[in-house]
Amino acid sequence: MKSAAWFEKFDRQVDNALEHIRDHKLVVIVFSIASAVGDFGLLWHIIGLLRSIGSMDRLSQAFFFSLMIGIESLILNQGIKRLFRRSRPTERGDERFALRKPRTSSFPSGHASSAFFSALVLTYFTTWPWAFLFYGFALIIATSRVGVRIHHASDVIGGAIVGTLMGIIGLVVLNTLAI
Repeated sequence: MKSAAWFEKFDRQVDNALEHIRDHKLVVIVFSIASAVGDFGLLWHIIGLLRSIGSMDRLSQAFFFSLMIGIESLILNQGIKRLFRRSRPTERGDERFALRKPRTSSFPSGHASSAFFSALVLTYFTTWPWAFLFYGFALIIATSRVGVRIHHASDVIGGAIVGTLMGIIGLVVLNTLAI
């Protein structure tokens, strides 16, 4: 089986597996909110700012973290996505969910990329118990993008990988700058 056909089959299987939960009110609420707070890395900027309360060091971290999220988004949306130009499963997403219409192509998922990028960097700034919360949020946001039919499952996996790799590069830069 050719790789493109394999990805299409995988994406179809995941989409079909999620269909049975798309009508549940709790799923509609969670996926709609998760997709919304993932827009422009909103949740991650808020967490960075909340962490900074009462500490100039953490305020500096929050500033650089927000700057890094912006750079990650720029690289992904203006660089990587333009290489692939993959069509989305639907133009506006599933009508059962409240969504903003995306302006970029589908692969890789920007929400998944920023979520895994942010979870990695925030885990670096904090202690390991926080990693469960950060990666939990990342998984919910990433899954929501497939659930609301704005991304294929392979877009989300690709986004998680890209975000993690960019997070590692970002941490190397942070360590070099001693931030």
